[in-house]
Amino acid sequence: MFGNYLIGLREGLEASLVVCILIAYLVKTGRKDKLAPVWTGVGAAVGLSMAFGALLQFGSTQLTFEAQEALGGSLSVIAVGLVTWMVFWMRRTARHLKTELHGKLDAAIAMGTFALVTTAFLAVGREGLETALFIWSAVQATNDGWNPLIGAALGLLTSVVLGWLFYRGALKINLAKFFTWTGAMLVVVAAGVLAYGVHDLQEAGWIPGLHSQAFDISSTIPKDSWYGTLLKGVFNFQPDPTVLQLAVWAAYLVPTLAIFLGVFSRLSAKSGAPALAPTPAPAAEGSGKAGSAA
Repeated sequence: MFGNYLIGLREGLEASLVVCILIAYLVKTGRKDKLAPVWTGVGAAVGLSMAFGALLQFGSTQLTFEAQEALGGSLSVIAVGLVTWMVFWMRRTARHLKTELHGKLDAAIAMGTFALVTTAFLAVGREGLETALFIWSAVQATNDGWNPLIGAALGLLTSVVLGWLFYRGALKINLAKFFTWTGAMLVVVAAGVLAYGVHDLQEAGWIPGLHSQAFDISSTIPKDSWYGTLLKGVFNFQPDPTVLQLAVWAAYLVPTLAIFLGVFSRLSAKSGAPALAPTPAPAAEGSGKAGSAA
């Protein structure tokens, strides 16, 4: 559950921050009449993400076993690729996200309502589709009933609350550090999803080595034990991986994590990563009080 909570929290917070920045900028610049198109775009993006997740879940049940394994394995590999790109991109652009979104919003306002809806839709939709795909892949990997979905839902709910606190000026978040450490943990989760995807492709007959086990410690860490379930839920740990699963897991995790943390360390050494101050909240009517300046 923790791994899926982390996915929901991190991915959801990215989307929440995007919405927060867009809304706060319109309020701050006195263009509240443009809020409706932004919310329309956000709502459409959320709806599309949910529909995509439902399609993955219910559409895959109509396939044969081999087709399900092939689909699950392929999408797991794609999801890991997208998430890996995302964690590197977000760590690099976190400090400039607000400026970038402001520029896109100004251009959209100049072009009209449809452009504004499209800008909000694309800004949130990309995060939503990535989240739906990765959560689905992680849920398939853990194979633990509703618990992974509950964890992901709690993570998304937490991200919404944090986004709201950020908007109201009640919370300061050092985005560079937050996205670095959660990104590192996501890389660990992604490594497990990738190994699971390889196993799916082996079961589908797409790649060989299904019966070539690297080791089997099922007697020491039973899959149905509480600690086996915990390791499975957090790290997608498997006590009896194939040789190829283990090789792919290590080949992805070690260099990716080293590059991710190494690059961040070098950047931090050159210039500190200042905390991104909360976006100023609109003044409450009759109170004359606003949030802290960004």
